[in-house]
Parts: sequence; structure tokens; C-alpha cells
Amino acid sequence: MSGLYIHIPFCRQKCRYCDFASFAGAEALIDDYLAALAKEASFYAPARFGTLYIGGGTPSLLSAKQLDSLCQMVTHFFGPVSSFAESTLEANPESCTPEKLRVLKQAGLNRLSLGLQSFDDNVLKRIGRIHDVKTFLKAYEAARKEGFDNVSVDLIAGLPGQSKALFLDGLKKLIALAPEHISVYGLQVEEGTPFYKEGVQSDDDLLRDELEQTHFMLQAAGYTHYEISNFARPGRESRHNLNYWQNGEYLGLGSAAASYHNGVRRSNISSLRAYVHAMQQGRPEQEFAERLQGKAKEGEQIMLGLRMLGGVRLTAQQQKMFAREIEGLVRRGLVEKTGNLIKLTFEGVFLANQAFMAFVGPFEEEK
Repeated sequence: MSGLYIHIPFCRQKCRYCDFASFAGAEALIDDYLAALAKEASFYAPARFGTLYIGGGTPSLLSAKQLDSLCQMVTHFFGPVSSFAESTLEANPESCTPEKLRVLKQAGLNRLSLGLQSFDDNVLKRIGRIHDVKTFLKAYEAARKEGFDNVSVDLIAGLPGQSKALFLDGLKKLIALAPEHISVYGLQVEEGTPFYKEGVQSDDDLLRDELEQTHFMLQAAGYTHYEISNFARPGRESRHNLNYWQNGEYLGLGSAAASYHNGVRRSNISSLRAYVHAMQQGRPEQEFAERLQGKAKEGEQIMLGLRMLGGVRLTAQQQKMFAREIEGLVRRGLVEKTGNLIKLTFEGVFLANQAFMAFVGPFEEEK
């Protein structure tokens, strides 16, 4: 296993677009949850990993003392945080304080991912964020002051109430701050979210236009567009996420956390209380597990690799298995093929889900 993921499912308030496994108003359970994480970690020690990613939820919601305990837990079971080639924590601006940043830096954490989402206070309020732009700038400055020289910032394109001009103006302001990594996601309205219940719909034409302009602006500013939604300064690509897209193995700890090992994908039970109870009983519960085989397994590997704009090199078996599907994607202008390398075209980057469907079963029977 080369990647370690730790899920912190606590949030002060759920965003209106969020369908992740996170819970608001459950802070009273944090200490019990950290104890449960330690119990689960003990099942896998003394494994070693190349990268560490602490995501959520809102990991920065934890107190400085709780963050210190979490880092000590990692050190106890898997080695010092500083021993990971890359170690990332997701943070929201309103809970990213100098004290917490100092604890993380002293523990050896070397990468911070800040959730900005928009550079406009009215849009932030509309989507349910509880920070404003001023708070983000303060957190960003604090991270730099504490010595974080690898910072990633998230934006969302296609948000309601956010015009193209407003979005691009925010992107320009973010470029001026010069973070090492920028993630730009297109709004997806998922079933069960407040946005879905309100009938919010994504403007596909506006979204496409904003994402195209993002590509050109960030490339002109010296960022490499290395994955569909991700841009980085040279050498600052997310190593942890690259491992996912390269079909590498990883261990996930915490409620709803996913793992991939020995060809098996599985995820922990998503209920926060059920996860804590199961760990207290010493019997972890899985919500899902599967072992893909044959064409389904090979297709998943191709699909993951296609997320990277450099493309994916196919084995002889994969080329034979998916010859018809790849030929169809080439004809549609979504994929280009050179030898055993296939990659998304410029058009394909913005219609990637259509390309991915060719590698997801059920598959047509060969005639």
C-alpha cells in the first residue's frame, strides 16, 4: 500500500452542494472518533506509506490539541508524519488558525489544501460556506507565515449567482496569490443535497466556457493542467491523488473511508456512530467490497488513467479488449491514440464522463 487516507467527517455546517460523508453538529463525538481511528490503525500497523492525506469533512475543525493527537496516532502506528513524501490536510479558512497550523507544521505536515470555492462573499453565502474572502486571505497568509510552501486552493465553476466575469475575476485574484496547486471543479448537483431539493441546475454552456478559460489562464500563468480538475506548478502535482489515478494501492481509515488492496476495493461503514461503535467492539464493519475481474478490472484501470492529461499506456491485453471502444472514442473526437498511448483530446477533457462510459460495464458482447 502506498497511500494512507484518514477521513475526518466533521463539519460546522454542510455546504449546499455537498454529498460527501460528513456530519454537522457532531463535534461532541470527535474524541471518541479519534480513539476509534487509533483502534482501526492498530489493525494495520506497522505498515508504511509514501503519502498521507487527511480529508473530510473539515479536518481543521479539530482543535489544536486534537490535531496533535491525530498526528501522534499516525506517528505511533505508521511512522513520523515527516517521513511521508507528501502529507496533506484539508482545511476550511474559518477554522485554519495560526495555532493549528503551527501544530501541523511541527508535526511534519508539508502540504495544505484550502477550500476557497469562490472569491465572492455573496456566492459563498449562497452555497452555504461560513467563511468570507477576508477570512480566506487571512488563513492563506497564516499558512505562508508558518512555513507552508506547498498550498493547494479549491475553486468551483458554474456556481449559482456567479457570472463568468465574476468567476474569472476570482481566478485572476487566486493566480496573483501564487499557490503551488489549484483545483477547479465544475458544479455537480447531486441527489439529496440542498441544491438538488431547491431545483438548482447547472448551466452546462456557462460551465464549459468557464472551464475552458480556466485551462488557458492557468497554463499562461505557468501551471500544468495535469488532471481533469487539477493544475500545478512543475513538481507540485498531488502525489497522493496521482497514486489513485495510477491505480495504486491505498488504505483508508475512518467512517466511509475507501481502501484498495490486493485487487479488492472496499469502504468502511458510513454512519459515524456505527463506525465508532464497531471500533469500540473491535470488529470493523464494511459497507461495500468488490473484486473486479476481467474486462471490468482492465476498464477501471484505463478510466482512472485517462483522468491524467498525459494519458495512459495500454497493455497488449487492454488494447485487444477495448479496441472497438477506443476506435469509437477516436471517431467521436474524445480520445487520441498514438501507439499504445491513449489520452483525452481537448474536447474530451470537457466531456470526460462520456469517454469514461466506454470503459464501464456492462459491455456489449463481441460479435
